[in-house]
Amino acid sequence: MARYTEASCRQCRREGMKLYLKGERCYSTNKCAFERRPTPPGQHGKRRTKLSEYGLQLREKQKVKRIYGVLEKQFAHYFDLAEKQKGITGSNLLEILETRLDNVVYRLGLATSRKEARQLVQHAHFLVNGKKVNVPSYLVKEGDTIEVKAKSKKSPKFKEILEATENRAVAPWLSADLDTLSGKVIGRPTREDIDVEIAEHLIVELYSK
Repeated sequence: MARYTEASCRQCRREGMKLYLKGERCYSTNKCAFERRPTPPGQHGKRRTKLSEYGLQLREKQKVKRIYGVLEKQFAHYFDLAEKQKGITGSNLLEILETRLDNVVYRLGLATSRKEARQLVQHAHFLVNGKKVNVPSYLVKEGDTIEVKAKSKKSPKFKEILEATENRAVAPWLSADLDTLSGKVIGRPTREDIDVEIAEHLIVELYSK
């Protein structure tokens, strides 16, 4: 599967806001490239132009895709799922993205970024309800337990992660036991639980054309 391989900070600069793609580094104003140079990348980055209605909708979709590390085909699939569910399509879409396993690992504080969480899941460091799951897009359900497998708990990598994320709040629909490197899904994510500025109605308008 194709993945974005250039500097993550370019994506933040393109969207004009911090997307927190590099974990704890993004919280430091001294290390954050967006803080130092908030203009879009490229030769003409400083010349911001006014976007059309379509341009605003497209940028919002690209922003959300980049936040959650999802490619176009998969994102469109999530939108179809959200549209078929009861309730508000935009909120449903964000709730689906929140329940991806890589996002849950990040939200539990067991990874410093969603990108790192995706790599850790792919390398089979996590169990869901006692079974190995190495698919980052796996959608968790209420009542599921997520834990680092026994062999991986001894890795110094997770000690480093816990030190970096010790002050980060765990999402209210999750409970975390960082002493045992585990967590549980105790509810469903709501729109209010998403702490990034997202105008999901623009995405719905884009796909409704």
